[in-house]
Amino acid sequence: MHFRNLSILVLCQLISATGSIVIVTLGGIIGTSLSPNPAFATLPVSVLVIGTATMTIPAALLMKRIGRKAGFAMSSISAGLAMLLAAMSLWLNSFAWFIVAAGLLGINLAFTQQYRYAAAESVEPRYVGRAISFVLVGAIGGAFIGPELVAFGQYRVQGVPFAGTLVAVACLYFIQFVLFLMLGPIRRESSSEQGHSARTLSGIARQPVFIVAVLSGTVAYGVMTFIMTATPISMHVNDGYSIADTARVIRSHVLGMYVPSLLSGFLLDRFGTVKIMTIGVVALILAALIGFHDRTYLHYTVALIILGAGWNFLYVGATTTLTLTYSMAERFKAQAMNEFSVFGTAAVASLMAGTVMHLFGWTVLVLAPIPILLSILVALYLVRNDSLLQSSRT
Repeated sequence: MHFRNLSILVLCQLISATGSIVIVTLGGIIGTSLSPNPAFATLPVSVLVIGTATMTIPAALLMKRIGRKAGFAMSSISAGLAMLLAAMSLWLNSFAWFIVAAGLLGINLAFTQQYRYAAAESVEPRYVGRAISFVLVGAIGGAFIGPELVAFGQYRVQGVPFAGTLVAVACLYFIQFVLFLMLGPIRRESSSEQGHSARTLSGIARQPVFIVAVLSGTVAYGVMTFIMTATPISMHVNDGYSIADTARVIRSHVLGMYVPSLLSGFLLDRFGTVKIMTIGVVALILAALIGFHDRTYLHYTVALIILGAGWNFLYVGATTTLTLTYSMAERFKAQAMNEFSVFGTAAVASLMAGTVMHLFGWTVLVLAPIPILLSILVALYLVRNDSLLQSSRT
């Protein structure tokens, strides 16, 4: 395994997770204070995810041309500038500029989501599941640093709440840029892969395992984003919990997302992707039912932790399964299609979260994803004996 690359990717994942947690925690709250219409409170987070979805294909194509190292470094600079712009928007009391900043940060997130592919391409095929889960472990640090920066920077700039937080995160992204300059070469195609003619995208997409992998990753991210984006509004704005309590729940959620990565790679090797992904779906359903039961601090915390764990098992399993469906020569087109599907759906989910919260409330919001999750269970059952999945176990 290429420990140099994996170590750099873990640290950069930590920084990106920190920035994401800050925006998720503050996006709806700042949006509520700046937006003229409460139904659009989550619009900045939605635009962030839209920016991510929009850039997924260009990011993959750019890295195909200039390499992952240069692409990742450029995206870190854009993220640092985006956070400085977000701080300026608070100073100007401008909802429009805050939305623009969130959209620019989405560019970085489009590249961030490729970290797991860079990890997979830095190791031998038998270590792919472990490498993907290992890189995601970096976000555990972000779960602690993000909420601390929210609290630390809330009143650091007099008269401009949270501006200090955003400036601090900008500095972290500039550090991330330096780290990427030290990234080593990604594993190249083997001689046999170089001679392999790449299939068309439609040829790749017709594989049942590819379809289920993309749908599973899409649903994992969509459901998680839908509930997570609404949580700060439900807790802080509607139920009156403090910003500190809200930040702690988000931190618990992020820990729930990434702590399982310490084990999920090994569990995938031991039990196979379908079983682990099935556990992920069941956990997401359980999280929705706990959120439906009550809105106490404990219910929010437990629901969001289980939501994170369910996301991890389903998402890491879906990514690992996806890598079975294409050759190295086909990877960029397959990855671009997957990322666009995942983050296009997440963008819609984050925008719908604010609207559903405003019109129907928390109870309807947490129950709405259950039918979709049940359909993923059926899809996983149908492909459980596919030859691609069986060959990965041998």
